[in-house]
Amino acid sequence: MKTLIAFFLAACCAAASAQTPQPPEVAARQYILLDLNSNQVLAEREADVPGEPASLTKLMTAYLVFNAIRDKKLGLEQTLTVSRRAWDERRAGGSLMFIDTTMTPKVSELLRGLIVQSGNDAAIVLAEGVAGSVETFVEAMNRQAKAWGLKNTQFKNVAGLTEPGHHMSARDVAMVAAHIITEHPDFYPIYSMRQYSFNNIKQDNRNLLLGRDPSVDGMKTGYTEAAGYCLVASSARETPAGKRRLISVVMGTASREARAAESLKLLNWGWQAWDAVRLFEAGKPVVTVPVWKGAQPEAKLGAPGALYVTVPKGEGDKLKTTVERTDPLLAPLIAAQQVGAIKITTAAGTPVATVPLVVLEPVPLAGLFGRAWDSIRLWIK
Repeated sequence: MKTLIAFFLAACCAAASAQTPQPPEVAARQYILLDLNSNQVLAEREADVPGEPASLTKLMTAYLVFNAIRDKKLGLEQTLTVSRRAWDERRAGGSLMFIDTTMTPKVSELLRGLIVQSGNDAAIVLAEGVAGSVETFVEAMNRQAKAWGLKNTQFKNVAGLTEPGHHMSARDVAMVAAHIITEHPDFYPIYSMRQYSFNNIKQDNRNLLLGRDPSVDGMKTGYTEAAGYCLVASSARETPAGKRRLISVVMGTASREARAAESLKLLNWGWQAWDAVRLFEAGKPVVTVPVWKGAQPEAKLGAPGALYVTVPKGEGDKLKTTVERTDPLLAPLIAAQQVGAIKITTAAGTPVATVPLVVLEPVPLAGLFGRAWDSIRLWIK
């Protein structure tokens, strides 16, 4: 996850060459297309401009609720009281789960009301259930955004209603979505539900792509007059490099149909114009090198995890890998200790990715005699 966060903070460039595919024209104010496996941005426009997120806000609301459930602060079968404040959301307009103060819905029901039905009332009840008040929950949302380094995000409410100072950028939205997918896979399937019924009121998921592309399994829509029509869409397919996932974010499109069409256009281009390449498997050494003053003579070095890159179609077999490391390498070495970098470039030398080179297995310090002998060898060397 540190790799994911570092990528977003640095706005790491997509794989590039002289033949970098040009993205299609996308009718949206802001957009971004991310390959989650490699953490590479394949296309973007105005992705760091703060914009009205509408109900895309509920991604962060859901993330914090997922955390509370994981941390045993909230239970899926736990019932919550519907406050007057949640009931009053009916007057504010927008999407609703249609709960009232006579009901005590379960957390599991409220999550579906939040995600599938995009209920503003469900967002308030869950926020109050986690933090005691909406205001305290919003503070937690902003703390989480700051912890992730989301510089173009500020929350004023939990539902995404238009309010001065409430904004997110397309890149920040993509990051929140990525954290949900990677950290809470058990909850992610809720985003693929086509419809949900509560209190005999059935509502369809507004994500039209769930019925148009079988590879799309989420994620969230949003609309207000100020925001226009927004959509985060996630698509996963099996590839020769393993399961690959793309995340698209479009903000400020003209209609419900437009946000679906523009998102699908981006996703299809990502699948057709780019290839995913798995360079190294998790835990497999890239190089084995000598160690001085260690209880073992050699150390296995590799990437922190499986290393994927995304390259223009047909460029995968032309990549070059260069290992830069500390020399001499001195014990003791601990697992995950960074001792250099792995650099991936195209045949022409254009940078594709740089990841840490780390120790895969610890190497303890040798005994007194071994250390003394290696000191002499190093001095001679």
